[in-house]
Amino acid sequence: MVTPTNGLAYIQGTATTMTVCIDNAQHPLIIDSGAHCSIVARYYLENHFPNWEKDLLPTKAKNFKSASGKMTSIGTVIKEIIIPIGRVISDSTHSL
Repeated sequence: MVTPTNGLAYIQGTATTMTVCIDNAQHPLIIDSGAHCSIVARYYLENHFPNWEKDLLPTKAKNFKSASGKMTSIGTVIKEIIIPIGRVISDSTHSL
């Protein structure tokens, strides 16, 4: 199993990106902890998941707004994402 680099996130412009594991491969992903779903462009799916159309689930037509204009939903693709979480463990030798 491919595992992403543990706990590294980067600021790219105003977005936080992280390398995650999807379909046993590493992929860059924008992390938005306040979002209930992620909206990605068709070219992202085509570049990272060449067979994405076989996973496409139908949805009701929805219109989304972005800074660059309107977007129309073409469906839903559900993927399991592994997000690397790192922990720093220290041993204190003094009392508080």
